[in-house]
Amino acid sequence: MRTYVITGGTDGIGRGLGLHWLGRGDRVIAIASGAEKGAAFLSEATRLGAADRAHFLRADLGTRAGTNRVLTEVPTLTDTVDGLVFGAQHFRPERVETVDGFESTFALAYLSRYILGHGLVPLLEAAPAPVIMNIAGPGGLPGTIAWDDLQLRADYRGMRAAMQASRCIDLLGIHFPQRHPGARTRYVLYNPMFTRTSMADSLPTVQRLVSKAAAVLFAQSVAKAIVPVVELVDIPPYAPVSAFRRRTPIPLTGKDFDPDAARRLDAVTAALLAETTA
Repeated sequence: MRTYVITGGTDGIGRGLGLHWLGRGDRVIAIASGAEKGAAFLSEATRLGAADRAHFLRADLGTRAGTNRVLTEVPTLTDTVDGLVFGAQHFRPERVETVDGFESTFALAYLSRYILGHGLVPLLEAAPAPVIMNIAGPGGLPGTIAWDDLQLRADYRGMRAAMQASRCIDLLGIHFPQRHPGARTRYVLYNPMFTRTSMADSLPTVQRLVSKAAAVLFAQSVAKAIVPVVELVDIPPYAPVSAFRRRTPIPLTGKDFDPDAARRLDAVTAALLAETTA
């Protein structure tokens, strides 16, 4: 029996992965902020006969307190983590600032991954073939990091925030082996491409209707989207860090995967977190 921790584990691809692993006999710790979807996930786990192997941690990963709570509670449920899957994200058309003073997309999509990925290394390293599966957008739509305004106070646009977070996630993966030299944990940056999930629910009415109509015509189902993810988690790549667009490997070259930029972002992030702790 393997143990998987999944952020965004009660919806979309995260939920699909969790139910798949429960169905084959593994243990799943699903993390999300919504109580209703959490209860639905546990109800489905019971239907599968996996009630004793399914856990739901309700936490707001857009906040330091919520993320730190996960770091505290996961070790009370398991001694090892075979796979840590990052799937939590939320598109915001308008800028929202968290209680910690961070722009919400930056906090949820990037900072929570930074904190949990580094914080759960001891449990990952206790597993036979540990892997971090970071579901984001490598090799997808272009985006840049606003180094002088990471919180996008001067020029916020929802897509700009989402693409900046995606580029930050790329650099987070690139720097992971440098932060943890000699670690056996493999880091996978994964782009599932267009998938039918609830991501469009937060869009303005017109965009939401267009997105959902396009999803019906062109997007893959969650059941189909999780297949390559399961394959990569079951048998992690040999390289310490790798990136995929579905099953297609993405070369770790160019500015999106620049090691110098990764070191810079790691240092900036550590300083930001130190400031909020203080």
